[in-house]
Amino acid sequence: MKLNKILKNFLKRSENRRDDKLEDGLCKGNIQEEKFSESEKQDRHITDRIKFHHARMDGINKIKDKPIAVLTEKPINVLILTLPLAFLTLIIGFIYIINEYGIGVLFNSTLIDDILVISLLIAVLPLAVLDYTEGRRTRSLEISLPNFFRDVAGMNESGMTLPNAIHIVADGEYGKLTPYVKKLDNEMSWNIPFVSAIYHFGLNLGTPLAMRTVDLIAKASTAGGDVSEVLRAAANDSYEFVNLDTERRNNMMIYVVIVMISFLVFLFVIAIMTGTFLTTMAAAGAASSGSGAGMSFGGSLDIDFYRRLFSHAAMIQGFFSGLVAGQMGEGRALAGLKYSVIMLIIAWFTFRFFI
Repeated sequence: MKLNKILKNFLKRSENRRDDKLEDGLCKGNIQEEKFSESEKQDRHITDRIKFHHARMDGINKIKDKPIAVLTEKPINVLILTLPLAFLTLIIGFIYIINEYGIGVLFNSTLIDDILVISLLIAVLPLAVLDYTEGRRTRSLEISLPNFFRDVAGMNESGMTLPNAIHIVADGEYGKLTPYVKKLDNEMSWNIPFVSAIYHFGLNLGTPLAMRTVDLIAKASTAGGDVSEVLRAAANDSYEFVNLDTERRNNMMIYVVIVMISFLVFLFVIAIMTGTFLTTMAAAGAASSGSGAGMSFGGSLDIDFYRRLFSHAAMIQGFFSGLVAGQMGEGRALAGLKYSVIMLIIAWFTFRFFI
């Protein structure tokens, strides 16, 4: 019995001590909350606004707030708009020509071919233009990048701090890279650490070479050592990368020219064969049939059918030959869309108005 009383008293004292500690903790928490609530209220409000802004800039909200920026952020994003427009054009065109000319127009007229070509151009032409402009922008940035890192390294070796070196270099001319350099200078002037600022610099550029070079500089700077040597090594690495890419482009350009010349030769042969050989055979067959010479191959020749078949072959070859030229010349099939659009228009225009 005494042992049970002792255990009960011990447990009771322990519970009282725990309650006292909880009360003390709550009191201290309330005191700290009262003490820091006024100073932290504005910071919390700003943080909540930033989180709310980031939440609105993701997903469908970003498309609603800044549709043009979303469509032009990456060239492939423009398909969000062009694919539905192309599909809508195709459906409306089908319905219109069927109502006007009947279902047979799908098999014996070039109107449906015109609708298909126009729909395809609506889908891929904006993508080809945006990809071409983005490729030129990326190329310009990558060419200027080694000069920028080399200039910063030279300024830093002369005794300047990195913020001062970047501030002086920001007044130089680096083409399309200049606005990004000025933004980097502003971030450094706000006492943002060099590693964080250079990471932001690479993200803003958004090119593979910039991301790789910036990652190299940031990791080497974090590990310690001479920053100017790291910048000079990054400049040499990016310079070699640009040189190799330029050399590859120059060496492969001949194959791009060969692809386009092959398409033009194919188109010329089809034009000659359609305009002379098939026409002559059809006329000779019609003459022999009219004279009672009996059935002949030329008499049953449907020249419109073969003309349409050859036009399909020319347009298909032109479109896919452009993709092959882009893969061979620039290492990306998407880069060949500009050649595809050009050759598709040439093939369609030739058969529509000349053959």
